[in-house]
Amino acid sequence: MLELKPKMFKESEKSNASENLVILIMSFLFIFGLIFLAEAVIPWLLSKDELNAKLTDFGYYSGTKKLNIGEVRDLSMEVSMQPKIFIPTLLCTGFGTLISIIYCRFFEARPMRSMGFTKEKALTHYLRGLLTGAVLMSAITLLSVICRGNNIALCSNINFGLIGLYFLGFLVQGMSEEVIFRGFLMNTIAGRFHAFIAIGISAVAFSLAHVMNPGFGVLVFINLAMFGVFASLYMIAFDDIWGACAIHSVWNFTQGSFYGISVSGSGNQESVFRTTAASSSKLLTGGDFGIEGSIFTTVVLAAGIAAVIFKLKKAENKPE
Repeated sequence: MLELKPKMFKESEKSNASENLVILIMSFLFIFGLIFLAEAVIPWLLSKDELNAKLTDFGYYSGTKKLNIGEVRDLSMEVSMQPKIFIPTLLCTGFGTLISIIYCRFFEARPMRSMGFTKEKALTHYLRGLLTGAVLMSAITLLSVICRGNNIALCSNINFGLIGLYFLGFLVQGMSEEVIFRGFLMNTIAGRFHAFIAIGISAVAFSLAHVMNPGFGVLVFINLAMFGVFASLYMIAFDDIWGACAIHSVWNFTQGSFYGISVSGSGNQESVFRTTAASSSKLLTGGDFGIEGSIFTTVVLAAGIAAVIFKLKKAENKPE
């Protein structure tokens, strides 16, 4: 059995974090709530007038039409996916990185190394992560096209400037989620409990964080949890957070801004290609959630997890 004892976990053992798992989880939920509020303020200020106007037009405030929570969510999504709101929203996720670092550094008294922030080979690992994330999402998309789940076509009048802004936004967003769920949650728990417990809890927490997204279901939950396991093992294999951050960022960017697929049910955005459903089967297309909810994502992530486990076992059996 893998021991999974990277240096960052050993550094986490020196923290002031509680030895009670329930308290650790409750502390995370409290900080996660603060992060949610901090990340939401600016997007809310940017979108509130337009959203209120749409709700007024629909007769929501006058009482002539009742909207359920799903319809309100869809209206909010329609407004928030506009580039003038969506790009600032992506950039605002940087608050998640900042708050997580502040909490771990000053409340848990953990060094940055314990969150996976290292100087050694940081750029190399980040660039490798960018390539890995692009290959994974490309493999998923290619499989969906080959198996006739989706069609793909080149877009006309591509706005590369806007796509470049999306890229910068996803660099911030992908890093934020990895810092929150892996650098913070996983590594805090790993400092007190077995690595498998830390990986499992962080993966499930990451998946449940998307529960309100359109199209969320059983396979979506499984796939997101698998992504969490893959990112965790990848982070452990390289003993830093840089590669996992890069994978997450380019996974989302390639999915949304290159192949034109809805990212976790967020809707379409400016992209190089446009991928559309060729099948009515949610198993093949992922439905409203997008390709992350398809069986192709399950297959590719399973292969990715197996590859990282092989790398970990090979490193463990390597003579010192």
